[in-house]
Amino acid sequence: MAATAAVLCALTATGLAQRGAMTPELAERRWALEKELASIAVIDRKVMLPMRDGVRLATDVYRPKDASAKVPAIFVRTPYNFNFWDVRNGVPSDMNAALTAVKRGYAYVVQNERGHFFSEGNYDILGSPADGYDTLAWISSQPWSNGKVGTTGCSSTAEYQMGVAALGHPAYAAMNVQGFGAGVGRVRPYFEQGNWYRGGAVQMLFITWLYGEQNQVRPMFPPGTSQEDLIRASKSFDLSQQQPRVDWSTALWHLPTQDLLKAVDGPNGIFADAMPVPTGGRMMQRTPNDPAWYKGGLFHDDQFLNVPGLWFMSWYDVSVGPNLALYNYVRRTARPDIASQQWAVIAPVAHCSYTRAGENTVVGERSMGDARWDYQDVTYGFFDRFLKSETSPAIEKLPKVTYFTMGINKWQTSETWPPAGAKPMTFYLSSGGKANTMDGDGVLTSKPPAADAPDAFTYDPMKPVTSYGGNVCCTGTAITAGSFDQRKMETRPDILVYTSEPFTSGTELSGPITPTLYVSSDAKDTDFTVKVIDVYPDGRAYNLDESIQRMRWREGYEQPPVWMEPGKVYKVTLQPLTTSNYFEAGHRLRIEVSSSNFPRFDRNLNTGGNNYDETTGVVAHNVVHHSKQYPSSVTVTVVKR
Repeated sequence: MAATAAVLCALTATGLAQRGAMTPELAERRWALEKELASIAVIDRKVMLPMRDGVRLATDVYRPKDASAKVPAIFVRTPYNFNFWDVRNGVPSDMNAALTAVKRGYAYVVQNERGHFFSEGNYDILGSPADGYDTLAWISSQPWSNGKVGTTGCSSTAEYQMGVAALGHPAYAAMNVQGFGAGVGRVRPYFEQGNWYRGGAVQMLFITWLYGEQNQVRPMFPPGTSQEDLIRASKSFDLSQQQPRVDWSTALWHLPTQDLLKAVDGPNGIFADAMPVPTGGRMMQRTPNDPAWYKGGLFHDDQFLNVPGLWFMSWYDVSVGPNLALYNYVRRTARPDIASQQWAVIAPVAHCSYTRAGENTVVGERSMGDARWDYQDVTYGFFDRFLKSETSPAIEKLPKVTYFTMGINKWQTSETWPPAGAKPMTFYLSSGGKANTMDGDGVLTSKPPAADAPDAFTYDPMKPVTSYGGNVCCTGTAITAGSFDQRKMETRPDILVYTSEPFTSGTELSGPITPTLYVSSDAKDTDFTVKVIDVYPDGRAYNLDESIQRMRWREGYEQPPVWMEPGKVYKVTLQPLTTSNYFEAGHRLRIEVSSSNFPRFDRNLNTGGNNYDETTGVVAHNVVHHSKQYPSSVTVTVVKR
C-alpha cells in the first residue's frame, strides 16, 4: 500500500507539473501530509450530519488513532471549501490544520454551513445557531469524545461562534474567535449588524463577498447518496461556483445599489431577494435595527456569552471598535469565573493576516516593524487548559489584553481595554473658514474658537471621495486595506483637514476616539465622514481609523429616521473609532472630515429616500461649524508611560 501511494504521488506530481497547475514539490508535500495524517488519525470524511429539521451538513472528522483515553474536539464550521481532494490540481488539499490538531491530542471536526458545497439547505448569513448547537451535541456524544469541544477560525469561520455560544450548550468549553466582526450584531453603541452598517451607512464589503457565497441555486447529490460515493465523487466534483472575475473597483459604482449583483450577473440570494431562509433575505432593504437582524446567527447585547474566550483582532480589520466593545461586554456581563477567562490580542495587520506578519511587517505603506506573535502555541495552550484541564503556562501568564502599538512598533500588555490609567484628551476643530485640502487653514486646538468661521464644501454623490487604504476587507479590487499616505487625497476641496501642532514629547493614543461635529446642510439627508491620521515630520500622513455617520440616524437607530432642515445646525457624535498609535515628538494628529468614503461605505444620494433603490442623487452643500457655541471636537485616549 505504501509503495502504491508513493508511485501515485510521483505520477500525480509529474502530471501536475506538465499541466502547470502545481509544482511537483508542492504536490509531493501535500501527499506527504496526507500520508502522515493517515498514519496517526482515524479519518471519517463526508459524514452527512442531520440537523433537527432534517437538513444534512457535510462534516469531516479526524481523530487520534492511538488515543489511550477519550479526546476533546476542535470544531471548525465554515462557508468555505474544505473538500479533502483538490479537484483542480488532483492532489489532497492542505491538511496542516487537521494534522496539527491530531498531533496535539485533539479530534478535528470541520463542517460546511448550510447551502455550501456538500451541505444541504439554503444559505443564510451565519446560518442558524441551532446547527452549531446540534453539531456540538453530536460531537460530544461520540464514543471517542471526552465531552468538551472548542472552536477556532478566522472571519466567516469565526463569526458564528458567539451566537452559538450564547445558546449555552454544556459541551462548548472554549472559543477562539479571529477577525470576527461580521458576527457582532448590536453591541451598544454600535449597531453594525455584522459589519453591514457603520453609523447607519452600508459597508459595501458584503456585496462583493455575497457574490460568491449566496448560491441558493446549485447542484446537489441525491439525498440517499452513500458516504462512500460522496467521498469518491469529491475527487471529481466539489460543487464550487465557477464565476467570472469582477472588477469591483468599477462594478460597485452601479446604481441602484440593490441591483448591483444583478448587474454583474451574480446569483440570487439574501442580499436583495426574498429567500426561504429564517431571516427572510433582502438585507439591502433593512434598517440598522430591523427585526430581521435578530432572527439569525448574529450576537446581540441582549444575549450572554459564558464560554472562555481567546479573541484575535487587528487594527486594520473592518470593525476593531465593535470587536473590542463585545470583548468588554463579555467581561462585564459573563459569570465571574468566565469573565476572568477572556483574553484579547490586537495585531497591527489587515483582516486575518496575523500569521503573515514578519520581521518587517508592512501594512499598506507603513512599516510596523517585527509584528510576529506566537498565535499557535497560545491557542493550543488555551485549548489545553479548557478542553484537557491541563496547566498551560502559555495562557496562565498571558495578560488579559495584548496589543501592538504602532509608531513604537512593539507589543504591549494591559489587564483592561483601554489600558489602565488612560485619560481622555480633547482637540477642537478650528479654522478661518478655509479648511479645505491639506493646504487650508484647518487646525486642532486645545480650546474651541470664540467665533464661528464655518468650513463649507460640496458633496456630489456622483463624484464621491474614493477610499484609499483603511480598515476594511473583502472588497476585491476596489480597496487595499492598510495604512497609506493620504496626502494625494487631501488635495480635494471636498475634504476638510484639521491638524494639531507637533507633539512636544512622545504621546501614546490607545483606546477610543470620539468625534463630535456641529454640522448643517441644504440636503434632507447626507453623511459626514471622519478619518484619523498620524502626520510625520516630513509630511507623510498615515491613516489610523475611519468612520461615518448617516445623518438620518444621528438621534439613534431604535427610532424612525430624522431629517435635516436646510441651514439648521445639528450636533452629531460618531460611534467611537479606536487605535493604538505612538506619536513621536514632532508628529501631529490630523482629522479629515468629508461626506463620502466610497466604496468603503455606500454613497448617500442626499434625497432622504431609500437610497438603495435610487439612481439619481442631489448635490449637498455641507458645512462644519466650530466655536464656543458649536464646539466640534475629537476626543482621543492618551496613555501615560
